[in-house]
Amino acid sequence: MFEKVYMRNPDIVYREIAGEFILVPIHHKAGEADSIYVLNETGTRIWELVDGKRTLADIIGMITEEFDIDDRTLAGDLFEYIGEMVTSGTLQEV
Repeated sequence: MFEKVYMRNPDIVYREIAGEFILVPIHHKAGEADSIYVLNETGTRIWELVDGKRTLADIIGMITEEFDIDDRTLAGDLFEYIGEMVTSGTLQEV
């Protein structure tokens, strides 16, 4: 699992609006608010690091250096978060 690589869905636009970071599918209608995702600080950093080249192990190492969290806790949270993002269609496994 640690060697898996993910990429951002190219049909998702990432923007900062009024201090919040959001993901918006570009092929949905504007009124479909349930397809807009607001990211917290950690989620935003994960989104930035998932580039289609870095493994999950690479991302875990980078985030544990930046945030006050141990790698074991982060790994569990990251696997869950990545799974949710894949299910929602915002990330894809390479």
